[in-house]
Amino acid sequence: MSYLKYLVLGTLFGIILTKSEVVSWFRIQEMFRFQSFHMYGVIGSAVVVGMVSLQLIKRNHLRTLSGEPIVIADKKYNHGVWIGGLLFGFGWALTGACPGPLFAQLGSGIGAAAVMILAALAGTWTYSALRDKLPA
Repeated sequence: MSYLKYLVLGTLFGIILTKSEVVSWFRIQEMFRFQSFHMYGVIGSAVVVGMVSLQLIKRNHLRTLSGEPIVIADKKYNHGVWIGGLLFGFGWALTGACPGPLFAQLGSGIGAAAVMILAALAGTWTYSALRDKLPA
């Protein structure tokens, strides 16, 4: 019962993703063909909200609900970033879905999303198994 709030929030998030059409394969295809600004506007809005939120957290030294300080670690650049980005982008372009809305797609009746969920889980497992062996 303690996870009910997460189920409700996840359901609301899925509804928002579906209603905003960001789970639509057609919208994603339009984005990759540079035919529509819709997805760029959604992604750009998310980036701006994230930037502003992080700055507010850093400048106001905000804490978690339990009172612990929020620490945002600096990220080191490595070549895996652009290689992973290319793999992610190719997968997104081929399937018409990034990992975020996969469950919303499944819930909205797109049965092929189940295959993509399994593929995403397999890719995550493979990365975790090989992470220590990959070049930095």
